[in-house]
Amino acid sequence: MLSAKNLFQEILDDDDAFRLFCSIAASGESQGGWENGRIAALVPASQRALAPKIARHGADEDKHGRIFNALLRKRGLTPVPVPRETDYTMLLEQHGIGLAHEQLGREEPLTERDIITYLAHSRVTEQRASEQMRLLRKHFADHPDLGRAVRMISNDEDNHLAYCHEELLRFAAAGHGRTIQHILRECALAEIRVYRDVSLAVMDHMGRALGWSRAKAAVLAAGIHAVHAYERLHGWRRMVTLAPPERRDALGGPAVPAPEFA
Repeated sequence: MLSAKNLFQEILDDDDAFRLFCSIAASGESQGGWENGRIAALVPASQRALAPKIARHGADEDKHGRIFNALLRKRGLTPVPVPRETDYTMLLEQHGIGLAHEQLGREEPLTERDIITYLAHSRVTEQRASEQMRLLRKHFADHPDLGRAVRMISNDEDNHLAYCHEELLRFAAAGHGRTIQHILRECALAEIRVYRDVSLAVMDHMGRALGWSRAKAAVLAAGIHAVHAYERLHGWRRMVTLAPPERRDALGGPAVPAPEFA
């Protein structure tokens, strides 16, 4: 039976597939860590109070990258180069979503509009990350090797999502509501396309590593296209709504260390 749990169990049980999975995850988290670190350093004077939270966000992402690399080391594996077609962060940037690496590499302070763009982009991508980690937590929270990592990362992603809601609502109350909704919608529609393309690319690589039949690969591809069709018609709206989060000031303290993984 094809299910999310069974598919991930296949990946977990195969060294080559697990190596690729952790390499892709570690690369994306490390890129996110760098981006947040640069944004924290370039925050405009009017938003300096946000800098520690953005830095905390980046520290969490760096920690996640270390965790995925530690899971590889625990299996005696080393990271592999990430295929370009599976690089979610890079592909989002190529679609003009978020703040470009070229801009973040300069020493010019960001604008308030840039910070809103960053928060809106993060609100969309953290929705995806939170949902994916909740799925893994549902099936693998008690796994002897993965459980602790899954629980820790899932909790962090929920904090990141709460932080994005809270800060965007603050900007909306200050009169930026229309701008925020425009950017959120643009980000969400681009993200669901990129997510579909990356999902298809990852499944193609996994299928070759695991020796999937053409029929199985076709069924999985059809499922990815079906999810995209739903998200394009209706599902994207969950990524653009804003509501006061249950977790208040979720990134208000220092990053929680993970010495057992790092």
